[in-house]
Amino acid sequence: MGEIEQRPSPGSRLGAPENSGISTLEHGQKPPPTPSGKLMSIKIQMLDDTQEAFEVPQRAPGKVLLDAVCNHLNLVEGDYFGLEFPDHKKITVWLDLLKPIVKQIRRPKHVVVKFVVKFFPPDHTQLQEELTRYLFALQVKQDLAQGRLTCNDTSAALLISHIVQSEIGDFDEASDREHLAKNKYIPQQDALEDKIVEYHHNHIGQTPAESDFQLLEIARRLEMYGVRLHPAKDREGTKINLAVANTGILVFQGFTKINAFNWAKVRKLSFKRKRFLIKLRPDANSSYQDTLEFLMASRDFCKSFWKICVEHHAFFRLFEEPKPKPKPVLFSRGSSFRFSGRTQKQVLDFVKEGGHKKVQFERKHSKIQSIRSLATQPTEPNSEVPKQAPADEEEEVVKDRTQQSKAQPPQPSTGSLTGSPHLSELSINSQGGAAPTNVILSPNLSPDTKQASPLVSPLLNDQVCPRTDDEEEGRRKRFPTDKAYFIAKEVSTTERTYLKDLEVITSWFQSTVSKEDVMPEALKSLIFPNFEPLHKFHTSFLKETEQRLALWEGRSNAHIRGDYQRIGDVLLKNIQGMKQLAAHLWKHSEALEALETGIRSSRRLESLCRDFELQKVCYLPLNTFLLRPLHRLMHYKQVLERLCKHHPPSHADFRDCRAALAEVTEMVAQLHGTMIKMENFQKLHELKKDLIGIDNLVIPGREFIRLGSLSKLSGKGLQQRMFFLFNDVLLYTSRGLTASNQFKVHGQLPLYGMTIEESEDEWGVPHCLTLRGQRQSLVVAASSRSEMEKWVEDIQMAIDLAEKSSGPTPEFLASSPPDHKSPDEAAVADQESEDDLSASRTSLERQAPHRGNTMVHVCWHRNTSVSMVDFSVAVENQLSGNLLRKFKNSNGWQKLWVVFTNFCLFFYKSHQDHHPLASLPLLGYSLTIPSESEDIHKDYVFKLHFKSHVYYFRAESEYTFERWMEVIRSATSSASRAHILSHKESHVY
Repeated sequence: MGEIEQRPSPGSRLGAPENSGISTLEHGQKPPPTPSGKLMSIKIQMLDDTQEAFEVPQRAPGKVLLDAVCNHLNLVEGDYFGLEFPDHKKITVWLDLLKPIVKQIRRPKHVVVKFVVKFFPPDHTQLQEELTRYLFALQVKQDLAQGRLTCNDTSAALLISHIVQSEIGDFDEASDREHLAKNKYIPQQDALEDKIVEYHHNHIGQTPAESDFQLLEIARRLEMYGVRLHPAKDREGTKINLAVANTGILVFQGFTKINAFNWAKVRKLSFKRKRFLIKLRPDANSSYQDTLEFLMASRDFCKSFWKICVEHHAFFRLFEEPKPKPKPVLFSRGSSFRFSGRTQKQVLDFVKEGGHKKVQFERKHSKIQSIRSLATQPTEPNSEVPKQAPADEEEEVVKDRTQQSKAQPPQPSTGSLTGSPHLSELSINSQGGAAPTNVILSPNLSPDTKQASPLVSPLLNDQVCPRTDDEEEGRRKRFPTDKAYFIAKEVSTTERTYLKDLEVITSWFQSTVSKEDVMPEALKSLIFPNFEPLHKFHTSFLKETEQRLALWEGRSNAHIRGDYQRIGDVLLKNIQGMKQLAAHLWKHSEALEALETGIRSSRRLESLCRDFELQKVCYLPLNTFLLRPLHRLMHYKQVLERLCKHHPPSHADFRDCRAALAEVTEMVAQLHGTMIKMENFQKLHELKKDLIGIDNLVIPGREFIRLGSLSKLSGKGLQQRMFFLFNDVLLYTSRGLTASNQFKVHGQLPLYGMTIEESEDEWGVPHCLTLRGQRQSLVVAASSRSEMEKWVEDIQMAIDLAEKSSGPTPEFLASSPPDHKSPDEAAVADQESEDDLSASRTSLERQAPHRGNTMVHVCWHRNTSVSMVDFSVAVENQLSGNLLRKFKNSNGWQKLWVVFTNFCLFFYKSHQDHHPLASLPLLGYSLTIPSESEDIHKDYVFKLHFKSHVYYFRAESEYTFERWMEVIRSATSSASRAHILSHKESHVY
């Protein structure tokens, strides 16, 4: 593996019969540039066990996050380190520096990423910086405590004695024993205490830097230094452990090394499913090439270990980062993964050349002052403080962040930052003061770094038509210029929609139920008494919010004169009031389950509910409204996070906003598990209404993963089918000619034992896949490469989950035999026009068919797919407010009240209307801003277009324009980015 095996071309390599598995020594491609866009907060656990939050653009590659951590630490030799986290299968993996972070970390708000040493050099003298050696020493300390670095008692005691010297200084027996009593460095420390104290006596006069050096000198000689064991089996089935080091691949039996394969001996590494293959170079006395095979727990474990081997080989053996490889002309095969970053030689050369600025660092776990080594030049005291922030203020945020909880007593009632344990999800820059420039990663930072620009696309940076002086003056008179006003206004506009959604249950549905005696009293008492108190409470909340905004309007420069308007006190008061209604919130999941149980047991109740859903006022599936109160809590949390980021700590409203945020964060955390479970439950019941030919779709343990349109290859050619992927089975259907346009199940493929492979070359069809089940195989084609990749990943994930389950699930019970009639006639006869689907371009009075507007039908018509995680993310992206709308060929602008929810825009004449006049499903649409040639001489205009359909929308302010762009992009980009969003947050599956 020391040299790259030469092949004439990638194509001939792929065609070589001896090339089983995936090649390792291929060159990769350059990391993509850091994208602009919406920021997400990611918690990083440092080596000193403190946690820091970093904000990165959603589509940023992993390298952006790692660079941010290194910049925050002023770490020059950051290439020795990496970020590891548990993936959705609880496998600890390294963050890929080339792939977008959201493709790797699901629900980043609930995942803690660890910053740890990744590459352990053979000699610690190669580490040039004292800070780097200090971090390595912390890693050794951590490995000792976790039992990874096993050694004899003498070595353990000697290691701990150097740690104690660096932390408390010179020997004092009383201090030593007191310190050891409070700090456990190794599981069996008590038995070693006397030895530790004895060895510590020999280190008098040793500086912390010298202690780190000695600690690494001892540790590097231990067999388990820097070793991470990966369970496997050899060909005989014997349990062993594999590991990778700077020298090559190691084989352990337990904690004993039994074999080693140096990089010079390794010709090639590959993996094929669970098999990890090592091809060795031919021995001098033989002409054959030996191939070693090891079996690992799963394909994911195998691929993870293979990636680590690729990176270690490149880092320690190559002189420079691998060059990009040319993309295949026709198709690609195997993994495109490669090592990204500087090799060890490049790091050494860079540090030796002295092209960096050396800075001081603080030993948070040491009670004695760190003394710089002779090789390090001192710098100015404030060299790490950005020029645009006062030194004392910046140091408070950056240096003393871990001590704030001690310096400030908890004051949850007044919005104390550190008084609440529920604020760990917040980013650093929202904790008050100027945000450190080396932490906030948005490329759109304003010069004073007080806040990041919310613009979420480079497209928005294009120059728009300038406003006239009259327009500018009129706008200033109409609206306050303080951004907090528009954030507060978002609370009131979305609260109006939320109240209307509550009224769907408390007024409209209750009225329908009261007219017919079909609902059991127990079910009535579970639903309506738990919604009515909420409706009453939020009616008062909305009134109070609107009164405060009315006082705010017309005072456009109040914040400049120091006369700040406030909304935090209103939010804090009402969110505290909401906590008194928590008992009702907990009942909503129970109400949802009880309603579906009642519908299943009573045909009359089922008919009543379906008839109610056909009413215009019920613009979403009925059971969606039952979950609205849970979702609303997340919206309050988002608004308060924006307010806290906007206000400086000295602002009169900051403390109340922070306290309100702490309260609502606690409520969201308590209801989070219930929310995820109920979203899956609700989606299964919603899909059940769109399917014919299946009775027991909703069973315990079944989880929805993805639905979408694929073409099925048969003797008649490619035929459009609708596919539904669950965690145990894959259904394929065609759209029938029923009155409700339901989809008829044609077949089902249990995932247990299924395999999936790309087969474009075999069938000559672009984006083609072959699904091989135990009883049946299917050949399907996606509409695009990105769609195919989304399906491949989700199907493979579902297959892996099915294999890990107790066994195959029972077959579905079909209510009718499969229909073998060709679906071509049905597909043509029942084809809806785009106008019917997305509402008329010329009149708001024309209402689209109710069931033709569900996401299943949208995916069918737009030939795309959407995942359960897309639905879960969409829940957080809801917005309401007034917009001006204009069609492509019209001149006038029409003012409408617009509600965005469930991947769809719903249009009303005003917010008082009870039901929408039309709707526009956005999946598949493109979101841009108008070009100069389109002659739209207005500010804050965005454009939606799909094929020949073009709509222009105009917002009232820069903030609302940015918010509409943000939330709509979450739906319009879903067709091309659902694959990315599926990693945004870990979901129920």
